[in-house]
Amino acid sequence: MSRARLSIAAFGWLLIDVLSAQSILSNESTLAEPGAKASAAERVTIINVWTHEAANTPAFAALKAGAETFNRAQARHRVNIVPSIYRYYDERVQSAAATGTLPCVLDIDGPFVPVFAWRGYLLSIDKFATKALLDDLLPTILVQGTYNGRLYTLGQFESGLGLWANKRYLTLVGARIPTIQAPWSLAEFEQALADLTALDEVDYALDLAVFARRGEFYSYAFAPIVQGFGGDLVKRGENPVAKGVLDGPQSVAALKRFQHWFEAGWTRAVFDRADDFEQGRAALSWTGHWKYPNYRAALGQDLILLPLPDFGHGVKTGMGSWSWGISSTCSDAAGAWAFLNYLMSGREIVRITDANGAVPARRSIIARSALYGNAGALRVFADQLDTGFGVPRPTTPGYGTISRAFAHAVSEIIAGADVQTALSEAASHIDAEFARNRGYPTE
Repeated sequence: MSRARLSIAAFGWLLIDVLSAQSILSNESTLAEPGAKASAAERVTIINVWTHEAANTPAFAALKAGAETFNRAQARHRVNIVPSIYRYYDERVQSAAATGTLPCVLDIDGPFVPVFAWRGYLLSIDKFATKALLDDLLPTILVQGTYNGRLYTLGQFESGLGLWANKRYLTLVGARIPTIQAPWSLAEFEQALADLTALDEVDYALDLAVFARRGEFYSYAFAPIVQGFGGDLVKRGENPVAKGVLDGPQSVAALKRFQHWFEAGWTRAVFDRADDFEQGRAALSWTGHWKYPNYRAALGQDLILLPLPDFGHGVKTGMGSWSWGISSTCSDAAGAWAFLNYLMSGREIVRITDANGAVPARRSIIARSALYGNAGALRVFADQLDTGFGVPRPTTPGYGTISRAFAHAVSEIIAGADVQTALSEAASHIDAEFARNRGYPTE
């Protein structure tokens, strides 16, 4: 497949981009300082920055405030933060990339960094990043930003996947409170599910957030179950292969247990509401850090965060979030790095994580965080990531195919399909797509 190939859908997004954002696409724009003469030495380089955040979000307000601080602190560059007005941000980026109209700086969802790097859309930032910065980052930040041995992106924050619990219900059934050092085993976890479901106050034990309906959440949240049993989505390496791995015995065993949780009534496929845990209808919730504000408001002191269970091959957790990269067409890479480096400062990481509640990317910030520090309510998220429990989604340009096929298989399994059949069909689809694209060669 040609790296410059552009789909009809991408052309549609490109036309929208050109009509609605024409004035902010150029990387070579300059702007004279107010009252200054228009000499080349006094011109200020515009650094356009695209974010997936909409203009009405707290995270966008934080980014804008950071850009304004950066602009006031120096006179060489003027950063312009551009919010997203599109439902499919990644298609917007790809359509702009195919025509050479990417901004200097853009954010990219972690698992999709490889495809942007492979297509040549991103500039390697190895030469810019200092050892002091890299040494202070959570290891997962570096993993998600690296492709083919080179670093392309850095994230200000990480994501956390854990097991939220209603402590009052755990007390009623006498369940042990698991820790990072001593997580629940599969047997303990399933005993807790059975005991909690038996409570009169509880409709079912475990909310798996299946209302998310496939999408990237299914791969993010449920692949760790497969990996916890010793399976995986594909055989990792230069030429990923799904056959014999995604539909191998360990992966099949994992999703048979997953399906059993539904059959036993310990969890339910609830698609018409998303508040069962808040309302006390469920005792546990398998989801991410972003639910903390709502959960805390609903449960108060009864809310606790548990590490994910050890299903036999160690605790495995989802990882990866939005990260910043510099486009390969940027005319002022040094200026773009100056702003990206500023975003990675402690001050700006605190600003953005205060806005979105995510795990700070730097250990030094985590240590001082009220939520993620030693006594913080969300410390489990940081500990899971910093102790090697995070498993990256496959770092391949074909990850989108893997994610969609796995999510479809999980949907079928939830609905009662034969696990082996669903996973074998997904594996065949993944391998066929990779074959059609010649394994996404790096050269």
